[in-house]
Amino acid sequence: MAETFPVQRTCPFAPPPEYERMREQAPLVRAALPGGEVWLVTRLAEAKQVLAGGGISTSPSTPGHPNAALSADGGRTPEQHAVLGRFTAGHFIDLDPPEHSRFRRLLIPEFTVRRVKELRPGIQRLVDGLIDDMLAQGPEAELVEAFGLALPSLVICQLLGVPYADREFFQSRTRSIVAARHPQEAYAAVVEIMTFLDELITETERRPQDDLLGRLILNGGLTHDELVGVTFLLLVAGHETTANMIPLAALTLMRHPDQLAALRADPGGWPMAVDELLRYHSIVDWVAFDRVATEDQEIGGQLVRRGEGIFVLGASANRDELAFERPDEFDVGRGARHHVAFGYGVHQCLGQNLARAELEISLRTLFERIPGLRVTVADEELPAKYDGAIFGLKAMPVTW
Repeated sequence: MAETFPVQRTCPFAPPPEYERMREQAPLVRAALPGGEVWLVTRLAEAKQVLAGGGISTSPSTPGHPNAALSADGGRTPEQHAVLGRFTAGHFIDLDPPEHSRFRRLLIPEFTVRRVKELRPGIQRLVDGLIDDMLAQGPEAELVEAFGLALPSLVICQLLGVPYADREFFQSRTRSIVAARHPQEAYAAVVEIMTFLDELITETERRPQDDLLGRLILNGGLTHDELVGVTFLLLVAGHETTANMIPLAALTLMRHPDQLAALRADPGGWPMAVDELLRYHSIVDWVAFDRVATEDQEIGGQLVRRGEGIFVLGASANRDELAFERPDEFDVGRGARHHVAFGYGVHQCLGQNLARAELEISLRTLFERIPGLRVTVADEELPAKYDGAIFGLKAMPVTW
């Protein structure tokens, strides 16, 4: 019998409980969607095989792609369709090689370890500024709004060279995209951001600077509309995920005070702790791991035929007992960087070095400067995005 999919989480610290049963059943299980059945990949080895891309397509235009059974336009207006459609050329996350590779080659130099190292002092200044604001207005704050949503937006502003005078507008619209209560509200914010990026890139094309946008323009190879699509994709991929992870990670560390104390005593452990937080929460789960087989092949002992849709369950793969010892336990000393929180293979997240840096700097500084930080409500009272495509908390009231 096919599984029901998707299923919701019921706890901030665990994937959907059905995942464990599916994983024990088989590395691949069948699931029923309104538009037909798909394969769900439950274990890490098979997840990597699918995400590595051999005989697999990520493009929604490939026959059998599973997103057709889940997609809806949410009531977009004709004007919104026109704006959103214009810049789809730059949405390279949905392209297969070699077209995907054309975009990736241009962007890889912008997110190397060396480049991100150069960005770290700027990220540190942004983090300190946000904490200064919290302390000035304290001793209470709402951490999602004041810190989680704010930091990634400011980092993206720095990356794209958004003028200082426009940053409040930029932040408010990115916040609306993540926190919208209705699709129409989110679409309206998306259109405003895309229009803003369109104008920003037009201005940058006249006078390119030595920043990400300027270098992409000077390197050539992308049309204006592709540049707008690419920068918007970087915004969405880099903002919502990190914005959701920061408060959730802070909550997890507060619920494990001994491990937090160990990190305070030895700050060198923060990079390893960040990877454990990424594995433990796997907030993206399946939403970015939609694939379709382009040839018959065996995966996990199961014949997957050409045209059959696949969802990799990242949150299940990252709790795979065959790959991780005591996978349901949170352990900042685990040192397991072989998780798939950032994906795997040709579509592995380009911005993972930047995301790790943001998480490391924000969490370390938060607990260094506000050592008495604590949540003011019980875990079960925290509003969570159980129905969201990307998991996180809607609000987290704290005091110190």
